[in-house]
Amino acid sequence: MSTLSVSLKKPAFSLYSSKQRYKLMKVVMVGAGNVATILGRLISQNNHVISQVISRNINHARELADRFGATYTDFAGEFDLTADLFIIATTDASLTDNFANFQTGNKLVVHTAGSVSRDVLQKMSSNYGVLYPLQSLRKELEEIPPIPFLVDGNNDGTRVWLKEFAQTLSDNVSEATDEERLKLHTAAVIVSNFTNHLYAIAEDFCGKEHVNFDLLKPLIMETAHRIQHASPMEVQTGPAVRKDIHTLDKHLRTLSTHPKLRTTYMRLTDSIMNP
Repeated sequence: MSTLSVSLKKPAFSLYSSKQRYKLMKVVMVGAGNVATILGRLISQNNHVISQVISRNINHARELADRFGATYTDFAGEFDLTADLFIIATTDASLTDNFANFQTGNKLVVHTAGSVSRDVLQKMSSNYGVLYPLQSLRKELEEIPPIPFLVDGNNDGTRVWLKEFAQTLSDNVSEATDEERLKLHTAAVIVSNFTNHLYAIAEDFCGKEHVNFDLLKPLIMETAHRIQHASPMEVQTGPAVRKDIHTLDKHLRTLSTHPKLRTTYMRLTDSIMNP
């Protein structure tokens, strides 16, 4: 196993060599939820080693560790300081609440949050950074989707190290500052969480009006497919972009018994008509 040097101001090593695609890394996963589970699978599938799982809930730690043949502990236990990399994949709030006494010396520690500064880790190690998977991840996923990774580190060596490590997991890896990552995280909430919420309220509307929501799923897929090849602005369709007042009025009358959805419809229509 490779070991980080005392200082990562310059790259401590390269993950790549002429004899093999990459060197194997020994990783401790801190957390046992959705992100930790999927990242753990991805890391293991690419022949790195999950040596330990740490979680506040010892049963969750044991369950995930069993998948990787790893040891496990809760936050009060002993950490595997022989590892090359500690990945903290927990909630944003826990990064400031639960790790005040988490010390790894010079071992590289990263978090996976989109909206949290890398510097929240500065008391945990002399080498720290961010390994942010820009994807919606759920532990139940049978197939891992493509995951863009955004990386950052507190020095040049750490950034190089993390970028090379991430490139063993994904073909889509970029460096991003705290500010850039926060902006992309904000946009991610809009395109994923907000869009899914619209699906949910449309499904609720269909159920109350006794029409089949499933008939809309091909439309959902086609709309998502179009932006693979064009700007969303360029492929916008519908009565609002056409300024079809007659159809818009019909829709609003249909929504008269659904006041919250009617308000949402009006606000989104105004946003489309007046970009």
